[in-house]
Amino acid sequence: MPEKKEGLLKSFGLKMAIIIVMSSIIGSGVFKKAAPMSAELQLPWLVVLAWVLAGVIILFGVWSIAELGTMFPHSGGPFSWLEKVYGKSLSFLYGWSCFTVIQTAAIASVAFVFAGALDTFIPLPHVSPELESFRLFGIPLFRNIGAKIVSCVLILMLTFVNIKGAKKGGSLSLVFTFSITICIVLIICAAFSNTAGSWQTFSSPGSDYPSGGFGFLAFISVMVIAIRHAFWGYEGWIALGFIGEELKHPKRDMPKAMTIGILLIIVLYALINTAYLYVMPVREMLEGVAINENKIAAVLVIDKIFGEGGAYIVSFMILISTFGCTNATILVSSRIYYAMAQKGLFFKGADRSHPKNKTPHNALKYQAAWACILTFSGSFDLLTDLVIIAAFIFYGLIVLGVIILRYKLPFAERPYRTLGYPAVPVVFVLFCLVLLGVSFYESPQQSLIGLVLILSGLPFYFIWKRSKTHLEFCEKETAEQQLSGQEDNR
Repeated sequence: MPEKKEGLLKSFGLKMAIIIVMSSIIGSGVFKKAAPMSAELQLPWLVVLAWVLAGVIILFGVWSIAELGTMFPHSGGPFSWLEKVYGKSLSFLYGWSCFTVIQTAAIASVAFVFAGALDTFIPLPHVSPELESFRLFGIPLFRNIGAKIVSCVLILMLTFVNIKGAKKGGSLSLVFTFSITICIVLIICAAFSNTAGSWQTFSSPGSDYPSGGFGFLAFISVMVIAIRHAFWGYEGWIALGFIGEELKHPKRDMPKAMTIGILLIIVLYALINTAYLYVMPVREMLEGVAINENKIAAVLVIDKIFGEGGAYIVSFMILISTFGCTNATILVSSRIYYAMAQKGLFFKGADRSHPKNKTPHNALKYQAAWACILTFSGSFDLLTDLVIIAAFIFYGLIVLGVIILRYKLPFAERPYRTLGYPAVPVVFVLFCLVLLGVSFYESPQQSLIGLVLILSGLPFYFIWKRSKTHLEFCEKETAEQQLSGQEDNR
């Protein structure tokens, strides 16, 4: 007997929504990005400023998409919003891009960082050099095999948890988000109470800081690059929009949860980066990273605070943060494919919710399978670059949609209206254009691969569009629209 296509359970209140926002964002970026940002800006307070400015730009994006999220609180969020603004083909390409690279590559990448942190405590196995060098279609399948296996086990385990119930997945995020927040606060307190640090250290520039300071154009250039580094630390900010259907009060809680979550993260990021540079001068940090390119800036700082053992402390924090981030990304991303499948635009069965747990179990399984395949590709740096490039194309389009709908649907109900409209969405869209321009100029190969992966969905779109399921959905949607029109006429 076929499973009944039922809706998803409304599991999340305001508190859990805030937790989902935070757990989707806090990963490894807050520990790893201080050094490259310091190398660009050379002055500690400018590094902290870059984190804050990146957060403000994200906040502008959050205030913009909250308007769409409260107008259309559907599962899959951005997939549904893009359809309302631009039509089905572009919304499909977004959903397809999330499946092929944006969300699944993020899951694979963060899970791999988790495995790398675990290797600090438990050495993971490797195969022989001959197998390590073996390539299938250019892919080193067996290189770092232990980390790949751990990554896949983590993905499959967390997928199982989320199939058992969205509330279970949310509760897991609550535990790990609370834990990593406490760890970050303790590091901040330890740094400011340690005699190794001082405000003189914090005000000391790096050795490459220009003697007369940055010129205007040079300052804009290095600040944009630093903000781009920081933005990886904020990736995942759009996550709450994916689960609008499962919020108990989406029109009330979505804007609040997004705003509160981002503001808390901005404060945490600003404080911990201030703590890093309060304890360790820019010059010393960059010299330490230069000696070993795999060295994490946070490890150097914590070694200075606590002595040898900083690697274990930071690795433990990365284990916590990446575990929570992987779980949250698995939870929210599967809702996109569930929403696509309901329209007949995804693989068979992904539109079904679990008869008992009311979770999109088949969509979760498809997601886990592809994320594990990406894990074995071995191209994690490439995947990370592709996530940013592909995501920003759609982030800009989504926020631009707020402006377009103000003209297309001027009298539509808007439970929440974007703060600072139209300046807020315009600034965000301009930032997306600048970032994409820089990416296409600096990384043309990755940018081209990103475009190819986005457009690779077109053959599937035309196949699924002609399928029986999609035709039935369109007929049902047309009938509902006609009925709605008749009721309006009355």
